[in-house]
Amino acid sequence: MVESLIRWIAEHHVLLTGIGFASLVIFIVTLLFLPWLVAQLPADYFSHKRREPPQWKQLHPLFRYMILILKNIVGWVLLLAGLAMLLLPGQGWLTVLFGLILMDYPGKFRLERRIVSQPKLLRLINWLRAKQHQPPLLFAS
Repeated sequence: MVESLIRWIAEHHVLLTGIGFASLVIFIVTLLFLPWLVAQLPADYFSHKRREPPQWKQLHPLFRYMILILKNIVGWVLLLAGLAMLLLPGQGWLTVLFGLILMDYPGKFRLERRIVSQPKLLRLINWLRAKQHQPPLLFAS
């Protein structure tokens, strides 16, 4: 069993190196992009019962569908890569979360509110927002 695993790793070292490099790039981009992204959220983003449609949904239908398809493709790629990173080196859960945020599906806003309202994560997000000179996120009670 161990010998076959070692043989498989030796035969697929280029693939594993590529996955490791992609994981590192995603991790660095996430670390650089996350504080900016969190700061862009309006403070009352989660205080409404329903989310207002984003501005890009007001564009011409051709552009709207292109953006929607691209967002979902990137979201699925990140979701699958994150799931793979649960077994391989990388920040799997963070990548899964970014994939879920990009994708469009029923109940997305409720799921995001539920995840972000977790006390430890909310403290981290509000700390990142404070470093970007933004007010803390508000939640409706």
